[in-house]
Amino acid sequence: MSENAGTTGQGSPAAAASGRPRVLVVGGKVRQLRKARELGLDVLHAQYPNAYGSEHWPYVGQALLLDYSDVDQVLPMARALHARYPFRTAVTLTEFGLLPAARINEELGLAGESVETVELLLDKARMRQCLAEKGLSPVASAVGRTTQDVRDFVAAHGLPIIVKPVRESGSLAVFCVREEAEVDAVAEKYRSLNDKDWAQGDVAFADTFQEFLMEEYLEGPLFSVETLSFDGRHVVVATTGRELGGSGFADFGTTGFAEIGLSMPAPHPPEAVREATRLVFDFLDAVGLCNGPGHTEVKLTPRGPRILESHNRIGGYAINEMAEHVYGVDMERYALAAGLGLLEPLDGSPEPRGAMALRCLLPEPGRVVEVTGTEAVRADPAFVDLHVMVRPGDVVNPLTWNEDIGGYVVARGADAAEAIAHSRRLADLVRVRTEPVG
Repeated sequence: MSENAGTTGQGSPAAAASGRPRVLVVGGKVRQLRKARELGLDVLHAQYPNAYGSEHWPYVGQALLLDYSDVDQVLPMARALHARYPFRTAVTLTEFGLLPAARINEELGLAGESVETVELLLDKARMRQCLAEKGLSPVASAVGRTTQDVRDFVAAHGLPIIVKPVRESGSLAVFCVREEAEVDAVAEKYRSLNDKDWAQGDVAFADTFQEFLMEEYLEGPLFSVETLSFDGRHVVVATTGRELGGSGFADFGTTGFAEIGLSMPAPHPPEAVREATRLVFDFLDAVGLCNGPGHTEVKLTPRGPRILESHNRIGGYAINEMAEHVYGVDMERYALAAGLGLLEPLDGSPEPRGAMALRCLLPEPGRVVEVTGTEAVRADPAFVDLHVMVRPGDVVNPLTWNEDIGGYVVARGADAAEAIAHSRRLADLVRVRTEPVG
C-alpha cells in the first residue's frame, strides 16, 4: 500500500465473511492484540515498523507499519486500508494513539470518542479552560512562552508554581519553582529540552517545548480514579494511590514528580475519595467522554479535590493488571470492546479483594554491572509480578520522569498499607549495581 506500510498475518476477507467485527488497533502491546482476538474481533493493526514482529502474526489480519503518531501520515493509509478491509472503529490503548484513532474515526465517519473530547484531555490548557467554564476544580493557570510570562504569573499567584508541558504525559518535563531566584531560570531550562535527543515514543508532539503551562502548586496527596464509561454512564473501577519522587528536571531542590509507587485501593479516607470521584464524574461529563476507559489524577487539597489531568486511556505501569487482581475487571478488554456490544456493561463499582502495591526499582545512575536478587523476589509469598527494565551494559539516568525507572515489583497484601510494605521490601531485594560512566 506504501513504502511506509506493510501487510502481514492471516488476511481479513475470510474473517469478514465469518461476521466478526473488525477493528483497527492503533499501537499497543501483543497481549492487547491477543485479547482483541479472544473477544472475537478481527484485528487490523497500526504499529511502528521496529515494534512489529512475528509474535504479532497470530492475532493480526493486516498491518500498517508506519509512524502511527503522525496523523498526516496515518490518515491516508487508514483510509486506503478501510476501503479494502472495512473496520468498525479505530481503538487504541496507548497515549500516542489517542489522537490518531480519534482522527481516523472522524475522517471515516466511524464510532469512537470525538476529536474534541480527545483534544480536551490531551491539551491541559484547554482542559483547565473547560473546567473553569463549568465552575469545576478551580486552579489558577496560564500558558507561557517567556521568562516574563513566568514573572507575571508568579506576581499574580505567588510561589510555588508548576511549569509543565501543555501536552504530554508520564511526568515529562515537570518543573516546580519554589523560590524567586528560580523564576528567571525555568523558561530557559524548559526551552533547552528542545535540544535533547528524544527517542521515538518519548515525545508525542513536535512542538512540545515551544510553550508551557503554568499552574498554582496544589498541596496534598495524589491519587487516580480509574473509570469505564458506557454510553456516557461512568463507573469507578479502581482508585490508585500514587507516590512521587526523583530529582526533578529543574534541579531546583524539588522532590521530583516521577511516579515511584502505586497502591490499590488508594489509602485515603473514604469520604475524601467519594468526594473526588463525584468530581471526576462531573469532569468526564464536562469533556464529553462516552465510552471506554478513563484515568484521572486528583489532588486532595485543603480546599477540596482538584483535577490534575486526565486521559481517555488506562493508566500506565501495571494499573490494568492490579485492577484485574484487586477488582476483578480487565479494563483492557473493555477498552477494546468499547461501543461494540461485546461485553456486558458494569452495573456498579466492584468491591476490592485485598490490595496490591507497585514499587519502582531506582538504581543509582551509571552503567549497569549486574542485577541480582530476582529469584528471592519471585519466591516470596507476597510476590505478584516483577519487571526489570535494565540489564548489564545499560546506562541508568538520574530519575527525572517515569521512563527513567529501572523496573518495578508488584506485591499483594490484605490492605494497602500491607501491600505497600511488601512492595518496598521486595524492591529492596533487587540489587542493580552500577558504576560511573566515563
